[in-house]
Amino acid sequence: MRHVIALDVGGTGMKAALVGAVDAAPSGGTPPVLHRARRATGREHGPDSVVESILAFAADLRAHGERHFGEPAAAVGVAVPGIVDADRGIAAYSANLGWRDVPLRDLLSERLDGIPVALGHDVRTGGLAEGRIGAGQGADRFLFVPLGTGIAGAIGIDGRVEAGAHGFAGEIGHIVVRPGGTPCPCGQRGCLERFASAAAVSEAWAEASGAPDADAADCAKAVEAGDPRALAVWQEAVDALADGLVTALTLLDPRTLIIGGGLAEAGETLFTPLRAAVERRVTFQKLPSIVPAALGDTAGCLGAGLLAWDLLSTTSPSNPASEVTP
Repeated sequence: MRHVIALDVGGTGMKAALVGAVDAAPSGGTPPVLHRARRATGREHGPDSVVESILAFAADLRAHGERHFGEPAAAVGVAVPGIVDADRGIAAYSANLGWRDVPLRDLLSERLDGIPVALGHDVRTGGLAEGRIGAGQGADRFLFVPLGTGIAGAIGIDGRVEAGAHGFAGEIGHIVVRPGGTPCPCGQRGCLERFASAAAVSEAWAEASGAPDADAADCAKAVEAGDPRALAVWQEAVDALADGLVTALTLLDPRTLIIGGGLAEAGETLFTPLRAAVERRVTFQKLPSIVPAALGDTAGCLGAGLLAWDLLSTTSPSNPASEVTP
C-alpha cells in the first residue's frame, strides 16, 4: 500500500505516522493513518543526538512500512520547531533543540535511499492540516493561532499556508499589544505572547493564587468556579489576545479564525469571552468565525503527511518539480 512518513518533531518528543494516500480518504476527510509511533528526541544528549534520533526514527518507520504494507514509504514530511528554511530544506535554528543550520532534508533523503523529503515549520504545518482537514475545512482564508508556551500563527490561503518572504509570516505572538510592557525574549516589550499564552496565564495565576505550581488549566477551573482573582487574570489574557487578533484580522481578513493549543482546551471558558472581546473591538472589519482547533496534538503529524503527499504531486512526471513551501 502506498504511503508516506510523517514526522512531527517537538522540543522533547517526536510524533510519527505512516499516512496513506489522500485520495483514499472519504471526501474531505482525514487521510488514513496506517501506523502511529512516538519517540523521545534525546535533546539532553545534544543537537547532534537529536538529528540522529530523527534519522533513526525515520529509518525504522520506513522499515515498518516495507514489512507491513509491502513497500517503503514514497516520501517523508517532517515538521520542526524554530526557524525553518523550507525552500532549502534547512532547520536553521531551534532554541529548544540546540541546532543551527541542519540540512535535515538532505540528511533524511540520504538515510532513506534518496526518497523525496518536505520540511516545514511546526505551526505552519499544523495549520495546513487544520485548514484542509480540520476546523478550517472549506474556508478559503483562515488564520490558525495555537496558544501554548508561546503564540504563533499560520496564514492559510486557498489550501496552502503562507511562509512569507523570509519564513517569518504568522508570528502573531510578537505583535506588541502592551507598549512598554513585559520584556519578551525577542527583544521587544509588551508582546502578545507575554500576556495571552498558556505560559503567561500560568505565571500570572501562580502569582495571583499564591500557588507556585498552578497553571493555566487551574486558572480556567477557578474561573469556572467564579474566583474573582482568576477572573481578573483570565480577562487580562483575553483582552490582550483580542487586541492581537483584531490587528491580525485587520491585516489578513480571514474567513475563519482557528484557536488551538493548551489554552483552547478551556473550551467556552475561553471562547465565549474571546468572541465578545473581539466583537467589541471591530469597527469596519468583517468578523470571522472564531472556532476551536479540531485536530489537537495530531495536527503537526497529519500536516507533515500532507506536505509529503503535496511534494509527490508536484514532482510527478506530469507536473515537473517545484518547491513546496509550507
